[in-house]
Amino acid sequence: MVSGNDAQFDTVVRDGRWFDGTGAPSAVRNIGIKDGHISVISAECLDETDCPNVIDASGKWVLPGLVDIHTHYDVEVLAAPALSESVRHGVTTVLLGSCSLSVIHVNGIDAGDIFGRVEAIPRDHVIEAVDRNKTWSNAGEYIAALESLPLGPNIATFLGHSDMRAAVMGLDRATRKDERPTPGEQAQMDRWLTEALDAGFVGMSSQQLLFDKLDGEICRSRTLPSTYAKPRELRKLKAQLRQRNRALQSGPDIENPLNVLSQAVQSLGIVRKRLSTSLLSAADIKANPYAIRAMGPLARIINKLGGNFRWQHLPVPFQVYADGIDLVIFEEFGAGAAALHLRNEVERNELLRDEKYRRRFRKEYESKFGVRVWHRDFFDAEIVECPDQSVVGKSFGQVGLDRGGLHPVDAFLDLVLEHGTAIRWRTTISNHRPEVLKQLAQDPGIQIGFSDAGAHLRNMAFYNFGLRLLRHVREAQQAGQPFMTIEQAVHRLTGELADWYQIDAGHLRIGDRADLFVVDPEKLDGTLTEYAEHSVAAYGGLSRMVNRNDATVSTVLIGGRAVVIDGQPTGILGKQRTGSFLRAGETARAVSHGEVPA
Repeated sequence: MVSGNDAQFDTVVRDGRWFDGTGAPSAVRNIGIKDGHISVISAECLDETDCPNVIDASGKWVLPGLVDIHTHYDVEVLAAPALSESVRHGVTTVLLGSCSLSVIHVNGIDAGDIFGRVEAIPRDHVIEAVDRNKTWSNAGEYIAALESLPLGPNIATFLGHSDMRAAVMGLDRATRKDERPTPGEQAQMDRWLTEALDAGFVGMSSQQLLFDKLDGEICRSRTLPSTYAKPRELRKLKAQLRQRNRALQSGPDIENPLNVLSQAVQSLGIVRKRLSTSLLSAADIKANPYAIRAMGPLARIINKLGGNFRWQHLPVPFQVYADGIDLVIFEEFGAGAAALHLRNEVERNELLRDEKYRRRFRKEYESKFGVRVWHRDFFDAEIVECPDQSVVGKSFGQVGLDRGGLHPVDAFLDLVLEHGTAIRWRTTISNHRPEVLKQLAQDPGIQIGFSDAGAHLRNMAFYNFGLRLLRHVREAQQAGQPFMTIEQAVHRLTGELADWYQIDAGHLRIGDRADLFVVDPEKLDGTLTEYAEHSVAAYGGLSRMVNRNDATVSTVLIGGRAVVIDGQPTGILGKQRTGSFLRAGETARAVSHGEVPA
């Protein structure tokens, strides 16, 4: 028996298969935790005398907490900082500030306009959360405000370019094609970015994707402020990221292949420092099954030439749900965006009845030209809920056939007019081929992430994406067709991401902060993909899509404290601060205990 330098452990995790997050071989080990850090890792039994928390992990895996690199928790963290929907699935670190969106500088109304429609978070709740909680005026004060909250997971963040642009120019000017920031406004954005990087932000996010639209009245249906920036404006901001070796997260204009290519090439250094670039996103899109073939090779070429370029990728089928016509994929073509522009139900229904509008919708639905995300196939869209039970389980295309050969678009619009948001349906728009998912999971030019946690509350739930990748890997091994090891999969979900973004997370070694979770590999099963909903008190009881596989993750520790036990959040989650703000480049406080020889 080994004692931890005669010190009592706060927690002992006994006899679990330990993964350190580096990709190294796993092994059955006993882990001693003291003062929130890993104190001992040993093949021998540890002294459990007077230890208040002993976790029996026999037959289970003990993993570093997962790192979710793409969330939109910027609003929810202010109102409900537990972020329990991610934590309960082993996520112990989340990154905020994605897609050019953050709440560092904008006021509540502008935040509502920027987040509400783009991320499908109720605008009124965005405004309330920001206005009620905002005590900060700069990046450093924002961090202090977060650290005053009872954070569940650890937080790291980007500074959003749309946030800066809207705050310095005003949202109206920031979303006009003929407006540019004045020299003084450009200088202010430069100072704000400097302050954020000094404070420990991981970098900046920008956006060029053109189907994300603003909410509100004054600027409704314009694209995000970042999309109006010219290259010169962005170059000045990117120069800081290059100099400081911080990351740029960006979403390209997918309708312009040159924009995608230029965003990849910008990662190269050549006569300047390289720019660490994470681009949205690598997906096996049904609408264009060949696009994915170019993404991996592009990343490999850029990185071979000296760049530091990565795609972001969700490693599971991208299945989305919708209530009526309320779904962001309709923003990508004119007829769909025109319907979403109208918030008034009477006005929207009048539009949906108009035959001229319907002809336009059918034409755009059938068009084979242009880049698209949605496959626009109503035969591949299943109705899952409707007051008219006769249509449940059918596609809109089949309903059209049943109704005398109606065009699928007319069948869809008729049902929306009949039932509004009471008709709920689903479709899978990408990542539908398991063999392609296997290839993407192994590609070194791809980062595993893109959950969008905290956004699109009624449309999708990928809070447990890490568990679903582990299931895919394990089942392939059991079938005798392995495509990667469990250790490699854990590394891709933890240490690889933390190291790239330069944050202290994703590892489980001596001295590391005790952010870990215990998973039962036998429960990496079909429960991971079952449909579930749960109300969000912070959003007025809105019922959102979630994941519920409570038997899979038995325990989650953050900072050495149990925030999930037996699959259920504990009383301290969201009541006491367990997470920390992770500053880029900082490491954990070292613990003096050493590893005990096996």
